[in-house]
Amino acid sequence: MSTAAPKKIFPSALEDAAASRLAAVTPQTESSAYRLAFLDHDFILQEELRPIRLQLELLKPELLMQKYKIDSTVVIFGSARLQDRQTAQTELNAIQNEMQQDPSETSLQIRLQAARRALDNSKYYEEARKLAAIISKNCQCADKNTHVVITGGGPGIMEAANRGADEVKAKSIGLNIVLPHEQAPNLYITPELSFQFHYFAVRKMHFLIRARALVAFPGGFGTLDELFEALTLIQTQKIKPMPVLLFGGEFWRKVINFEALVHEGTISAKDLHIFSYVETAEEAWEHIARFDELK
Repeated sequence: MSTAAPKKIFPSALEDAAASRLAAVTPQTESSAYRLAFLDHDFILQEELRPIRLQLELLKPELLMQKYKIDSTVVIFGSARLQDRQTAQTELNAIQNEMQQDPSETSLQIRLQAARRALDNSKYYEEARKLAAIISKNCQCADKNTHVVITGGGPGIMEAANRGADEVKAKSIGLNIVLPHEQAPNLYITPELSFQFHYFAVRKMHFLIRARALVAFPGGFGTLDELFEALTLIQTQKIKPMPVLLFGGEFWRKVINFEALVHEGTISAKDLHIFSYVETAEEAWEHIARFDELK
């Protein structure tokens, strides 16, 4: 019995797309009604086609992840506003120089305080960079693509994580999103794994589909949104447990009083075990490696 793959009897979509451009130019062929549906942008972008666009946005990154054999990921979240140490130091130096000219200027004093805080917080950028390098160096070897670092694709902590992977010549993923203001992927993402999304919901699904751990660095609304979605999914057993690591205990305890939620009866005491606080890249790696027996 033959096991050869059956010959295709229908032309491919690519072949038909090419053939559709060969028709003579007439009022009929120039009409938008005559365009093939999958080549008609005006049609695809109609409000009624949103379910189809959702499916496409879910499917395109999935097919590319499969193509590049991405087996599992480690999600690294955090603020887009946190800077690397060198940039933060340069900005602080510039403001200090301005202060020498006019030390009584109130706006400069405010900027100086912010710059000092930015320099202090640059430690998180450097730790995210280091963590991504450690994960990538230990997990991407012998053509394996396990525990691939995945970020939101932007600047700040996201850039740091993609940068750390890039510095050890490993793949990393970026899930960028279209925003009203200018938004571009950072330059350290593996180009063939740099994605752009319209829908936040689909983007968050892709963060978790292959996740084996999640590391949340200090961040704002976006980081909190992504963190609490993951905590909720683990709490409700919609996804399997994984290490959820809150990097920088002082920040997270100040921003979120989880114990108050237990005290008020809105979560149970056991829910506090869904996550752990970590302070260094090495400590975060120990949690991830121990969970998946990587050592």
